[in-house]
Amino acid sequence: MEALRQDDPRRFGPYTALARLCETASAVRYLARDADGDGRVVVTAARPDLAALPAFRRRFQAEARTAERLSGGWVQPPLAGPEDDGLWTAAAYVPALTLAEAIALAGPLPERAVRILGAGLAETLSRVHATGAVLQGLAPGTVLLAEDGPRLTAFGPLGGAAGAEAREGGQLSVRLGYLTPEQVEGTAAGTPSDLFVLGLLLAYAATGTTPFADGPADGAAERIAHAPAELGSVPDALRGLIAGCLAKDPADRPGAGAVAAELALEGAAGLARGGWLPEPVAAAVTDQAARVRALDAPPEAEAEAEAETETETETETETGTGAVAPAGTTAGAGRADAGPDDEPSDAVPSDSVASHAVASHAVASDAVPPGHAAPAGGPASPPGDGPTRTPAAEYGDTDEDRGTTRFARTGPGVRQSDPATAQLALPRALPAPHTPASPAPAPWHGPASPAPEAPHAPASGLLPAQAPAAARQPYAYPYPAAPAALPQQLPTGPSPVPPAAPAPGRRGLLTAVAAGVAGLVVGGGAVLALGSDDEAAATGDKPSAAPRPTVPGRAPEPRWTYTHPATAPVPLTAGVWRDELLVLTGTDQATALDLRTGRARWTSKDAAGAQQVLAAGDGLCFLAGPAEFLWLSSKDGRVEHRVRYADQFTDVPGLKVGPLTGLTGNVLWFTGSHTVTVKAPKPKKGKKPGKDTQVAKAYLFAYDVVRREEVWRTAVPAGRNGTPAYRLTAVRDADVVLAQDAATLTAADAKAAKGKALFRCFDRASGKALWNRQFGSVSPSAAALGDEEGRLYAAVGSGLQAFETDTGKPVWTLAGPEGSVFGTPVLAGKLLHTANRAQEVGAVEAATGRLAWRRSTEVPLGGNAPALTLSTGGGTLLAADSTQVTAFATADGRRLWKFQDIGAQEPKGATVSTPYRVLAAGKTVVVRRERAFYAFPVA
Repeated sequence: MEALRQDDPRRFGPYTALARLCETASAVRYLARDADGDGRVVVTAARPDLAALPAFRRRFQAEARTAERLSGGWVQPPLAGPEDDGLWTAAAYVPALTLAEAIALAGPLPERAVRILGAGLAETLSRVHATGAVLQGLAPGTVLLAEDGPRLTAFGPLGGAAGAEAREGGQLSVRLGYLTPEQVEGTAAGTPSDLFVLGLLLAYAATGTTPFADGPADGAAERIAHAPAELGSVPDALRGLIAGCLAKDPADRPGAGAVAAELALEGAAGLARGGWLPEPVAAAVTDQAARVRALDAPPEAEAEAEAETETETETETETGTGAVAPAGTTAGAGRADAGPDDEPSDAVPSDSVASHAVASHAVASDAVPPGHAAPAGGPASPPGDGPTRTPAAEYGDTDEDRGTTRFARTGPGVRQSDPATAQLALPRALPAPHTPASPAPAPWHGPASPAPEAPHAPASGLLPAQAPAAARQPYAYPYPAAPAALPQQLPTGPSPVPPAAPAPGRRGLLTAVAAGVAGLVVGGGAVLALGSDDEAAATGDKPSAAPRPTVPGRAPEPRWTYTHPATAPVPLTAGVWRDELLVLTGTDQATALDLRTGRARWTSKDAAGAQQVLAAGDGLCFLAGPAEFLWLSSKDGRVEHRVRYADQFTDVPGLKVGPLTGLTGNVLWFTGSHTVTVKAPKPKKGKKPGKDTQVAKAYLFAYDVVRREEVWRTAVPAGRNGTPAYRLTAVRDADVVLAQDAATLTAADAKAAKGKALFRCFDRASGKALWNRQFGSVSPSAAALGDEEGRLYAAVGSGLQAFETDTGKPVWTLAGPEGSVFGTPVLAGKLLHTANRAQEVGAVEAATGRLAWRRSTEVPLGGNAPALTLSTGGGTLLAADSTQVTAFATADGRRLWKFQDIGAQEPKGATVSTPYRVLAAGKTVVVRRERAFYAFPVA
């Protein structure tokens, strides 16, 4: 960190710059203060000389959108950005060290910390890979170690670049800081390439070196492509997994989901609870946070705050770009990297940026790793004094071990800083660095390394934030309640911390020559794609090919995928018809997809606005529309029968049908209401006549969808807006138990209930009301489910209770974590599957409440309980929330796999924050997230 330079911008929208953090291959990063003055943010502004390139602008914006779509978990959401097309982004500041800084400070990480680090990164990679996209943003300087877990801060080759420069013809040359075997052989990077780099990072975290370090630099590419990885110093428990990631053949590498599952079955967040950072790193993070909080805007920033807006406007006009160009800076000035011929032969890249607590400049000699001399010379020359120096050159000669290869932009280089600003970043007393014994490094005369990449954030500027522990929200969005699917039949069905590995000798990190070899040229329209806009992967009418065997922990390959057209409204409902069709209803039409192939079979505009599809006899799809019941042909969507409410229910004029309650066999239950006029009573003599009033009358209907006739109706209390909504709680041989949705209770009914839910029981044959009952302290909004044996299971406080429906007496209680709430359980034979807001999924014996198993979904705490779905075969339980879908084996609770996508795929699409939903259909489950649908095979 250093003081702002004269030509640095002072304002970025609502943010006031406090200090300059660093200059990376593609941007300059600033520590800034938000509009309230209390929060600290990191602003990433594109380098003006690159911002003029259309290819750079597209790449910068694309990576910013990728980070926005990945928001949640280990990716922090962006804050307010520029209102115009300016190239800068902002994100909340998080106290953290980069992986490179942590290793330099404390040496290799303990095995548990390596597991948490790898699981967190793999969880994020799995979300990217779910769409077939490649991240290409992993590096020791783009991974942060924060108090509660790791953070990923680069979301593409630009964010993780070792160097970036403009070339003739408007092309952008981006040099990566690593190579993979397939890239050495001339093959484009794929999703397995991210796993290879992840393996390098994990080996580095566990040993302080990388497995291809030994040998001359000019042979680094050959070693990566053909030499075996040196993993002797890797802990035994991690060696096999890391070796798999480093397989030469991309097809032999595990998927990101499998890696996450093997490293931390309970998830990175679960394993990290109670702290995970080594003591020196944790102390440095704490000290760094305190020093950043103490910063305030420099006087000149306050004085120029109001004038800066005008200056920025004038500068943007002069430069002709949307980047925030510093006043007095010409295009091309301040280039962050230089070509290999421009760099001094002893230039050493470094990620030691002083905004992190371990950044070193004018410090005691014991803060410098052994064998590395402190930089000579005074502070860096101010701008304008002499030729512009590349950041690599600013580090000076560090006597680095030149006989080994390393990750570009990483290493023991010590950053020179202006002594006048050193106190902004350095702790008063840095913890003593880890000093493993190693022979004195020999000079290296290999090619110069590329320019450094700062560790704080990607090119998009999305720096993870760390809120105070008491108010930490791990997601960019709150968990919305996942709407339950319409029940057609109630669901039934058939670590101690290991010792740290011994520290190996200190060596460099990966291949410096990689930066010169792994060049990615992006020009014209050749911007790397991070997703697909295809509507469906399946293209033929034949069933999709059998999926490849599933790797443990990794979701099986989808049988097919489908994306609803962006030009059409988002589907209102999705339902399965007889394990043959997936029917989507929207405000414009209904669309039926073949469950074998994912291809659209038919559309029907007659069914616009209809509710979820139901089966109504052979070959007929039943849908309830706003004004009529429809029976459509399952083959072509043609209307076979149509019954208008006005014609069927002539004695209920103006019938408004509410949300369908449920279907058992051929009988559908639903509520409806209409408005009637109540005449005012005849006035007494001498009194004025009163006014007639309009009141709502509501009914519960039983309707045979095959015979197309009403079975019975019974009057029920009207809802808040006329029609009440009921949840189907239990279906027994003789009766049915319903509970009214809390949102439709009238104010009078809610007051009379005194905060408790009222359950109603009706005779199935006649509709006669049998009883109204409250159970314990079950609230109107509590999740509840009944069974055929007369028990009701409901959430009460932080626990789950079972009651006898005939007497209302409690049978058993399952305690949950303090402050948690249980969601709706699912019955599977004699087991009751449960889920709660602590992201725990489990199974108990329905009769006794005895716990059979309990597992974590690995999702950080927050939001609602996952919504549970049981596969048709009964062998798989799926838990869906706003972050992912997790599959468990019902028999023993083994976590089978998890699935995440990255949300909307449109290039300028909005971030998708709706929860995942799951529908079971034979040996397939369909996972939905807004417009995207994925069909997975299950047991």
